[in-house]
Amino acid sequence: MSNDPVRRGLCFVLAAPSGAGKSTILRRLIQDDPALSLSISATTRAPRPGERDGVDYLFTDQAGFEALVAAGAMLEWAQVFGRCYGTPRDPVEQALSAGRDVAFDIDWQGHRLVRAAMPGDVVSVFIRPPSLDHLRLRLQGRGGDSAEEISRRMDAAQSEMDHAGEFEHVVVNEDLDQAVAEVRAILHAARQARTEAQARG
Repeated sequence: MSNDPVRRGLCFVLAAPSGAGKSTILRRLIQDDPALSLSISATTRAPRPGERDGVDYLFTDQAGFEALVAAGAMLEWAQVFGRCYGTPRDPVEQALSAGRDVAFDIDWQGHRLVRAAMPGDVVSVFIRPPSLDHLRLRLQGRGGDSAEEISRRMDAAQSEMDHAGEFEHVVVNEDLDQAVAEVRAILHAARQARTEAQARG
């Protein structure tokens, strides 16, 4: 049995304007990489068709969410489009200590909070759409959102892209396979750097 210390896990953060493809990219990464697991966010929004409680999100009401925040049980949280989203703290800390990498599907506000809470553990990637027109077509094709909601998301998209410079890496999702490959390479490089840094002590 090896006596090498367990490599501390990474917080692998992906953020993007809504509809830019970050959730799809993360699903592809996790399917191909058993060492990477997705942090399951709590939210007050209603499930979309096909979403499962405890798998896609932890669905809760406003009072339940506020109780978690008051108890200090959230690593980060934010209100987005009138709904609350947040990351439970304990599962993430346990995973990192056990050497497992945790992926985050959050926005730029969440990224700021996670980096502030765990500054040595975060590797961040911002996913950009090829253009705002391309993003609108994706949102319209996704289904489940009203025209009013799509308009709100488009209004926010440019503002969100203004925060891309806060991230260590930016990937343009024009071709999904290429974007997945680029994000995967970033993760592998970060793992190698963490292993080497830990070996140096």
